[in-house]
Amino acid sequence: MENDTLEPPVTLLALQRRRKILDLLQEEGSARVSSLSKIFKVSEPTIRQDLERLEEAGWILREHGGAFLKSVPQQVKSMSLQHLENMEKKVRIGLKAAEFIADGDSLIIDSGSTTTEVAKNLGKKRDLRVITNALNIALLLGTAPSCEIMVTGGDFKAPTLSLTGEKAARFFDQIHVDKLFLAAGGVSFTMGLTYPGIADLPVKKAMIDAASTVYLVADSTKIDKVSFASLGGIELVGCLITDDGISDDYRAKFEQRGVTVVIA
Repeated sequence: MENDTLEPPVTLLALQRRRKILDLLQEEGSARVSSLSKIFKVSEPTIRQDLERLEEAGWILREHGGAFLKSVPQQVKSMSLQHLENMEKKVRIGLKAAEFIADGDSLIIDSGSTTTEVAKNLGKKRDLRVITNALNIALLLGTAPSCEIMVTGGDFKAPTLSLTGEKAARFFDQIHVDKLFLAAGGVSFTMGLTYPGIADLPVKKAMIDAASTVYLVADSTKIDKVSFASLGGIELVGCLITDDGISDDYRAKFEQRGVTVVIA
């Protein structure tokens, strides 16, 4: 979202808030004015003004009491994902991550564009048991006769074609798998694993609790980036699979915290 897409004059604080509102809508698909007011701790008239500016910029469509992402209807019809930037890096990460999956493994694959690239490389694997909260990943892997695919319940979230919320989290009760391939909106040494929306946090935590080994798949642009909601420290993951854009300094910091770094 560029500065010149918002009508001046605008304070830096308002611009930052609007960017975060857009990030949240790109993750959740829609939101109510009342909810946004509580999340960002500003008045409802202020939120309505923010949404009006975002609509003028062509990002969203307002409706009574809220707004939704303009691209959602077409995106859902075409089963495409919202976040498709840095795809060259994500393709390499997906290919590398698949090397850590063996025939007969039990897996959780999180929703997201990078985790989708992991799923695309599992066609030759045999006897996998895969649990996912991503409808596009379930459809992608569902054609493999030798794999068992399970999908969580939960609330549908259009931009990530995923299921989320407490119902999705409860699906993982009493479940144990070998490996989890986890996505993140941002990875910071101060704020840990962060995400644009709150609803996903219980699902991510339940996934982590259910897995013996957690692989975080995140391109280097996510490193030192902070999204809206924090799940916990980077120590929650055992391995980071990223691209060669990571600096030597950041790589050393991960490894000092016990996180193995694999470069795709």
